[in-house]
Formats: sequence, C-alpha cells, structure tokens
Amino acid sequence: MKLETRKIGLALIPGLLFIFIIYMVKIVEIGMEIDLGHLGVYPLQAKGISGIFLHPLIHSNFKHLFANTIPLLFLLWCLFYFYKDISLPILGTIWLGCGILTFIIGKPAWHIGASGIIYGLAFFLFFSGLLRKYIPLMAISLLVTFLYGGIVWQMFPQFTASNVSWEGHLSGAVSGTFCALAYLRYGPQKPIIVDEEEDEENFYYLEEDTAVIEKESSQQERDTTVI
Repeated sequence: MKLETRKIGLALIPGLLFIFIIYMVKIVEIGMEIDLGHLGVYPLQAKGISGIFLHPLIHSNFKHLFANTIPLLFLLWCLFYFYKDISLPILGTIWLGCGILTFIIGKPAWHIGASGIIYGLAFFLFFSGLLRKYIPLMAISLLVTFLYGGIVWQMFPQFTASNVSWEGHLSGAVSGTFCALAYLRYGPQKPIIVDEEEDEENFYYLEEDTAVIEKESSQQERDTTVI
C-alpha cells in the first residue's frame, strides 16, 4: 500500500513541476510588464521557430492558464503513472510534434499555450489503451473519453473561435496518435496468460514422441547393421 501511494505521488511531480513553471512565467510576464507572446509559434516565419520549443510555456492570460491547469495535471499524471518507462519520450515527441505541425499548418499569428500538449496526451492515452487491449489502460481510455471527449470539436475551424488555435489542437492530436502507434511495443503490455497444465501435457507428449523417434531410429540402425 505504501509503495502504491509512493508511485502515485511520484507520478504527480512532473505535472506539478510543469504547472509551477508556466505559472511562474506568467507571473514574471505580468510583474515585469512584458509580453512574451512573441515566444510562441509563428508559422513559416524564422521568428516563430523558437516557439516550437517554447509555445507551451506561454499563455495569453490567467483565464487561459486556469483552463489548462487541471487537464494538464491529470493527463500528465496518467502518463507518468501508467507509462512511466516511456513517459519522457512520449511527452517530448508530443511537445515537438505539436510545435512543428503548428509551424507548418498554422494561420499567420502567434500560437501559444499548452492546449496542444493536452490534446496530444488525451489522444495518446485514448488510442494507446485501446490498441494495447490491457484492461487498466482501456479504463483510462474510457475515462479520458468521458472527461475530454468534447475537445474533439475544437480541432476544427468551424467550431472554434477565431482567436483559438485549432491548428495547435489538431497538431497535438496527430502527435498523440502517432505516439500511440510508434510506442505500441514499448511500455506496459497486456500480460500473457500461460496454461501450465496444457504446457505439461505438451511436454509429456513431446517427450513421448521423442522416445518413439529414438526407438525407431535404433531399430533402423539395427536393420542397417543386419543388411
């Protein structure tokens, strides 16, 4: 029980650390009266390349930041708890994938915020659980669907406000789906159930068959000697 509690607590640390960083960035931005929006992604412009790496850390205001806080904390906890061995590569792939795709397909504006990572994590957890066919992970897939299924509509321009980056959402979803497929053979897997009784029977018959083969071989050798 203590070990499980410790695992739950450790899985919370990355999410808490990330949220602490993005809050500190916003506090510094307001305290110094500066605008860090130019650190976001600006598609197909040299000035927007740095945003591929920095855009999840920048938010337009506290309302934007608050909206991302709980989903980020929950989804990062799921990632680091259920997929701890491959959590960092997945997070890194989603982070960069979202930034690169937004840089390619985004409208000419500054794209900021961690929403793309939220979409990436949600889509990864959903598809990974289904593809692995492992009940605990499938349960997470269903929970993510229940909690965040509605975000799918925000990936399409006709359902999204003009000042919201549907391109960033779509880029995150694509990156998360890619990770679910690319890392399918890594991390937690469905246990293989072995029927020991069946294995013993197979072993018995194998030995028996081997004995028969050896007996026939010996008989053949004697016959050969006679000839």
